Amino acid sequence: MKKPLALIVDDEPDIRELLEITLTRMGVDTCSASDLKQAHDYLNQQTFDLCLTDMRLPDGNGIDLVRKIGTEYPQLPVAMITAHGNMESAIEALKAGAFDFVSKPVDLKMLRRLVETALRLNSKQQTADDQEDNAHPAATILLGKSAAIESIRNMTIKLARNQAPVYISGESGTGKELAARLIHQQGPRSKQAFVAVNCGAIPQELMESEFFGHKKGSFTGAVTDKDGLFQAADGGTLFLDEVADLPLPMQVKLLRAIQEKSVRPIGGHEEIQVDVRIISATHQDLAQMVEEKEFRQDLFYRINVIELHIPPLRERQEDIPLLVKSILTRLAEENATSEPKIGRNALKKLYSHPFPGNVRQLENTLERALTMCDDGAIGLEHLNLPEPPPMQLEMGENQPLEEYMEQIERQAITRALEETRWNRTAAAKKLGLSFRALRYRLSKLGIE
Repeated sequence: MKKPLALIVDDEPDIRELLEITLTRMGVDTCSASDLKQAHDYLNQQTFDLCLTDMRLPDGNGIDLVRKIGTEYPQLPVAMITAHGNMESAIEALKAGAFDFVSKPVDLKMLRRLVETALRLNSKQQTADDQEDNAHPAATILLGKSAAIESIRNMTIKLARNQAPVYISGESGTGKELAARLIHQQGPRSKQAFVAVNCGAIPQELMESEFFGHKKGSFTGAVTDKDGLFQAADGGTLFLDEVADLPLPMQVKLLRAIQEKSVRPIGGHEEIQVDVRIISATHQDLAQMVEEKEFRQDLFYRINVIELHIPPLRERQEDIPLLVKSILTRLAEENATSEPKIGRNALKKLYSHPFPGNVRQLENTLERALTMCDDGAIGLEHLNLPEPPPMQLEMGENQPLEEYMEQIERQAITRALEETRWNRTAAAKKLGLSFRALRYRLSKLGIE
């Protein structure tokens, strides 16, 4: 069997030799270049399975090589070697398309794990087990035929080939966790753990222990050693749902863990290295929270290397019939009954409803309707969907214009808040306002 071949690009002979020895011991052949020109010559002559490049080279920047490889050799994973603590360069490399990064002085354990992950990604052959694992159950597939969902599915494939942190934005119930799982399952970490945590569900006093673990006796109640979420996700993916709910002190510790790729359990004396891909999500507007000083800017830039936006269901209504069929099929299987039918008027109602709770609300609506119907036929009367309040358009006789305009404004804002479950960030976006402008109007109108 032909050995994998790696291209090493670094102008320091000692670093090149270290990388060559390490990769050779892993069964990987190497070619070494001391500058960009030599690297380009090698790329034109041979096919590589992995590239490791330094950031600073005598005749240019390693970022340029990353971009060239991304354009001309998109199947080739390239990792950047950066100076210790220079996270700006690491993030720049990831944004340019680097697979991952490793800091100087090079930690050989982390380097070996990076190489193993890259080679799994670039493997041309899949075992039967791999193929079976890639036939994911319907629950982990983003269903839909709309252009928006098709674009997201294509994006998850690209993101799966990268180890850069991904930030998934979108309203509650749109399927952000499903997208995160899809990225994980299509990537080289699919055999390892996918650990999902709702950051808003962890009590603040337990947060550090939950994330980083603790040693026996480190605090009252610590009767045994305990691994944290980072250790549980080692080699795999850690999904931070509702990351906006992290308190500021925890944001500092999370930032350090992500940057250093290591954690220290409470009561521990040594750092534990962890190889974790971070995917985070929230329904809130993180950029606005950074502006409001409610979320650290440095952490925001660290987790938001690549953003994936999941559109609300009302913006892809053509997907509703397919979603309805899938949900009803699943409910029938869970209840061991025949698949229910849905009437034309009921389906028409579902198609036109705004669904502020998105796919999750659609699922709840159908589950409730299935419980209410008698013969497995869901009609309009079983949906129990509220009618949106009509907008006030007529001006009362002798009504002052200012009072009338205030009434219209109040009604529009209230409606937007109700449709977004009183999520002010989402309501502001819906109204085309900044968060600060909406907050001012709420105060002016006395809306709590």
